[in-house]
Amino acid sequence: MQKQTTYKGPVLPLKENRSFLSDLSEDIWAICIGSFLILTALVITFGFNDIKFPMPAYQWANGDELLSKVLTGNNLFLHVGLGVLFLILSSLAVITAGVSIKNYVGGFCIIFILAIISLIIAGNNKINYYGIEYVVFALLIGLLLNNLFRLPAWITAAARSEFFIKTGLIILGTSILFTDILKAGLPGLLQSVLVVAVVWFFALWLSRKLKVDDEFGVILASAVSICGVSAAIVASGAIKGDKKKLSYVTTLVLLVAIPMMILLPWIIKELNIPEIVGGAWLGGTLDTTASVTAASEQVGPAATKAGIIVKFSQNVLIGFAAFLIAAWWVFKKSGTKDGQEKPSLKLIWERFPKFVLGFIAASLIFSFLIPPGTGRQVGPILNSMRTVWFALAFVSIGLEARFTDMFKVQQGRPAIAFIGAQLFNIIWTLIWAYLLFGGVLIPSPDIK
Repeated sequence: MQKQTTYKGPVLPLKENRSFLSDLSEDIWAICIGSFLILTALVITFGFNDIKFPMPAYQWANGDELLSKVLTGNNLFLHVGLGVLFLILSSLAVITAGVSIKNYVGGFCIIFILAIISLIIAGNNKINYYGIEYVVFALLIGLLLNNLFRLPAWITAAARSEFFIKTGLIILGTSILFTDILKAGLPGLLQSVLVVAVVWFFALWLSRKLKVDDEFGVILASAVSICGVSAAIVASGAIKGDKKKLSYVTTLVLLVAIPMMILLPWIIKELNIPEIVGGAWLGGTLDTTASVTAASEQVGPAATKAGIIVKFSQNVLIGFAAFLIAAWWVFKKSGTKDGQEKPSLKLIWERFPKFVLGFIAASLIFSFLIPPGTGRQVGPILNSMRTVWFALAFVSIGLEARFTDMFKVQQGRPAIAFIGAQLFNIIWTLIWAYLLFGGVLIPSPDIK
């Protein structure tokens, strides 16, 4: 049996030994808040057809547009309103986790301002052209502040990255439509299953070879194989993983994604890889839908559609992966000193991250119950709110991590395992993108 290595990474501003009940409470609050925001957006769309509810603007091309479109009084007022709404909703959740509301309010305001700054920076047309997302700036802002300055506890106490991500994922479920995935046919679904399954086991195998403990390995493998930060949080919830290991992996995901977003489109062009194959490759290797879109748009419209189809197919696997990881971990631990309870469906259910149910429910409702026209109308509102939740999360991740820990934690072996698994993922996904989308094994899908 593999020896579990003690983690000596950065101390998160959260309680070190959170109970199952506190984790469950956080998941339930994420579902409640996400559902409330979705319902509110639907009510606004249905009940106030004649009234437009603008969301904050971030796009600008030059200094004049920055002042006239983004930094106007009205736009800043929209940001303030959104910030107050998110503060009230999230405060309800953190109170149940035992966090001082006095500290949280001040810290949240700072994190919210930093998140909005990252969105405004990423809203520049030139930055958009190169496909650099707001998540990169949000992470870097948090990392720079945390590594260059000693931040007061009242700021770090509000860095609730998991909770922010979970809430954003509930809203993300409204854009993951099963109907869209089914239209893509067999190639997208086949590639997703083959990539996720093989890359996950390879990453775990490589982690063990490098003497990285299984808890670290499971979180790392899920991040590489499925969909980055979101999958890492799902996996960590399924095994009740160390929050500091999760912070480490999520930081790695975003740092490694930056060169991938630049290099992979360049490789597709240089090697004359067919556009649809290139898009499927990007969809299977990059970690977020936004990064896939940004990178594939540099290749072409067919690449963008293929990339999004593959990425959506992988996102759908979050729920299945959560259940399988929880079940596997329960049976694995049953043979150790830590596994005092016998494996059972009840124990697997306790391990299963409950917020995933909210993600699946939102996807099913918007796939089969909400009319497509309504979904398109409400989409911009939900997308804007989801983006802010994610920006809050990535600033928080930066505030929880340090550059030096990338090399100090277990002598840098988790970072080496992650990079090695990502290189395997890149090669393996390219092979299957050629076989499935290049018309080798089955007819190439008609994506234009």
